[in-house]
Amino acid sequence: MVKVIARDRVDTLGEGLFWDARCDQLLWTDILGKRINRLTPATGAVESWQTPDVTGWIIGCEGGGYVAGIGRSVARVTLDPFAVEALADIPDQPESNRVNDAAADAHGRLWLGTMPFSCDVPTGAFHHFDGTAITQASGPYTIPNGPAIDPEGRFLLHTDSAMGVIFRYPLEDGRLGERTPFVTFEDDWGSPDGMTFDAEGHLWVACWGASCVTRFSPAGEPVRRIELPASQVSNCVFGGARLDRMYVTSAADGVDEEHGGALFEIDPGVRGVPAFLYRG
Repeated sequence: MVKVIARDRVDTLGEGLFWDARCDQLLWTDILGKRINRLTPATGAVESWQTPDVTGWIIGCEGGGYVAGIGRSVARVTLDPFAVEALADIPDQPESNRVNDAAADAHGRLWLGTMPFSCDVPTGAFHHFDGTAITQASGPYTIPNGPAIDPEGRFLLHTDSAMGVIFRYPLEDGRLGERTPFVTFEDDWGSPDGMTFDAEGHLWVACWGASCVTRFSPAGEPVRRIELPASQVSNCVFGGARLDRMYVTSAADGVDEEHGGALFEIDPGVRGVPAFLYRG
């Protein structure tokens, strides 16, 4: 069953999902709409805050509050009351670039992508933030997406959606090891976008352009596909008190669909794992 979360707006480009187990709430962003959204499943309430620039993602901090990718920087965010405090600018970014997606690893470091607004030139890259400095870890890329850290913190997966390849990197003392292809998408699979691991070590990927999320085995083989009533499916995350629900974002930009830009809730049939938090 696919449930469309009731609210008074849709996302121009929904992304950056984070399930906050500390308060049983879902947070996500509307990148082009410059918003942070919050769902409280227990009541069905959806709240939204306007941000000062495009906002790619939001992740919980170990000490409370959140960090978010806003514009071409990483910022600390509080929601009650709403406030934004810049922490660090991403170096060497042209004005034609913006933040995209990100994840924290088991040691509380951030891994984040930048990309061009135009989505058609390789001026983006994949970056690392340890709380003091942001450094480029890999690139160049056109649309760096994901990323996802395996539940034991041993390796990182991310993709360049424009290339249609999900890459795998060993995580070695805060550095990326040698890059290898993990999944190469076939033409009718769409483009790999946001992704997350389940408790069985399988990878779930939002398939942009293919109206679905797909589950891949630890060997990189597709084993399940859940259809959604929107073509531009952008990200997915496990949520709920038992981490047995999945929330999926989508985008309204460039399409005229009844549910384009909606937030969906589905039953994935498996549980997720708790998200890592930023330690800075």
